[in-house]
Amino acid sequence: MRLDKFLKVSRIIKRRSVAKEIADKGRISINGKVAKSSSDVRSGDEIEIHFGNKTLTVKVKELLDTTKKDDAIRMYEIVSEDYAQNFKD
Repeated sequence: MRLDKFLKVSRIIKRRSVAKEIADKGRISINGKVAKSSSDVRSGDEIEIHFGNKTLTVKVKELLDTTKKDDAIRMYEIVSEDYAQNFKD
């Protein structure tokens, strides 16, 4: 399954166009390698997404073509969620 479609179907990112834009800026990596929006996602892959001040790492559990809101959480598990902190002296 394409990366942008996975992010939309799993509801990690709400719109596929936004997922494509983030991926094309090099802010998403699959298993440690920078990924494009058309990259294949497989079960067992680890996806790291760099938002503005947050880094989300998820592990793909299963791939579903369509989901309901309650079923979307079955597609992945959150490995870590880190927030960048800016301290001023």
